[in-house]
Amino acid sequence: MSASASPARAAFVDLHTHSTASDGVLAPDKVIEAAQRCGLAAIALTDHDTINGIPAARATGERLGVRVIAGVELSAFDEDHEVHLLALHLSRLASLEIRLTELRTLRHARAEKIVEKLNSLGIPVTLDEVLQQANGGAVGRPHVARALIARGVVHDFRDAFMRYLGAAGSAFVPKTRLSIPDAIGIAHEAGALAIWAHPGDGGRRERLEPLVAAGLDGLEVKHPGHSSDDVKRLQALAEFFGLVQSGGSDWHGASDGPRRLGIMNVPVEWLERQDEKLASRASSLNGEDR
Repeated sequence: MSASASPARAAFVDLHTHSTASDGVLAPDKVIEAAQRCGLAAIALTDHDTINGIPAARATGERLGVRVIAGVELSAFDEDHEVHLLALHLSRLASLEIRLTELRTLRHARAEKIVEKLNSLGIPVTLDEVLQQANGGAVGRPHVARALIARGVVHDFRDAFMRYLGAAGSAFVPKTRLSIPDAIGIAHEAGALAIWAHPGDGGRRERLEPLVAAGLDGLEVKHPGHSSDDVKRLQALAEFFGLVQSGGSDWHGASDGPRRLGIMNVPVEWLERQDEKLASRASSLNGEDR
């Protein structure tokens, strides 16, 4: 296959993927190589609380002719509801890294507490084992799950989260809460669009209105976890509130199942609308500076 995207798939993009920089299976450069093999015109790398994979992803994208959108996935809270936000089209990476370093420190502290709880239950997993699974990336519960699987404590991820790591699990530790306005502010400070990731059935007008008031820019309409009714409702809400649409596979490296790279067939026109939104914002800010 040539370095350019396949004409058969050039009309599609995937704006939600993960690499080993957080909890994905493939290194950032390998993620972009996979995107090229799928014939995607563009891909967003959106690791949790880290942008460490962006330089390698961009370099590979330039080599293979795949546009790489710099992104990050943030976890925030709307009262008791956890909301994931994708910051897409990051342009001010240096200032963003300061904020993300703080969030990764909180992730490390959470992992420590989870390990302590597991130890209190008689499970001799260590923090070093968990960090080895993270391999230098932003540590999270999936890495604890992998450490438990490696020790033979659980059979698979489902078992790990059901018994220990999920909200009802015996070793669950809640996240330090980042508010929605703070998460949107982090995205905007980094020059990005703030997109509500996989809102699913919770993506309804009454929950969306305060997020729009806080500066939300868009909705992830296409996601493997969304039903056809979800997609229709979210598209209507995006149009009503003047939000950009986004979509992606939320790919972590699976070769089969519902979360395969490029599976959502997100049209490149959605990416073009995002570009237009950013250009309009830049024009407006330039006008204010005059």
